[in-house]
Amino acid sequence: MTGLGPVAWPPAPIRTERLVLRESEARDRDAFIELFASPEVRTYLGGPRPRDELERAVPAVPGRRPGLFVIELDGAMGGTVTFQRRDAERPGHVRPDAGEAELGYLLLPQAWGHGYAAEACTAALDWFAGALPGELVVLCTQAANAPSMRLAAKLGFIEVERFEEYGAEQWFGVRI
Repeated sequence: MTGLGPVAWPPAPIRTERLVLRESEARDRDAFIELFASPEVRTYLGGPRPRDELERAVPAVPGRRPGLFVIELDGAMGGTVTFQRRDAERPGHVRPDAGEAELGYLLLPQAWGHGYAAEACTAALDWFAGALPGELVVLCTQAANAPSMRLAAKLGFIEVERFEEYGAEQWFGVRI
């Protein structure tokens, strides 16, 4: 995946009513490991990764890259919102040259069911629209992931296609 292009990074922290979207810090490392080791979080993402492998692999300051926001909730990391370029070799594109910006998000289970994902994604999408005006944003999720499908609709994504990937039906949409 390539970077986002000509975007100043990191932006100033983005504050919403209940959250702060910011660049990752060393204090977020344990939460990053929990995100990737959690069977609940990884249900539709190929399953959890072994915690001991993550302890060795995750750097002291994880997730430091343009397009990755930590979702801070009550002073601690509750998840992430990301933008990255969709790989041209993968199915699911709206432009012939591919490389669309893809929205992704992960929240720890204790942050589920409170509207934080919608709040964080809305703020991140607003930032993205200001940073890269006119740029398309796509989203891909397993069709079986009902909460993610509801969030995609709430955020204004419309279905472009469905396809098989990673052994499951995927829903692919674009935000108009």
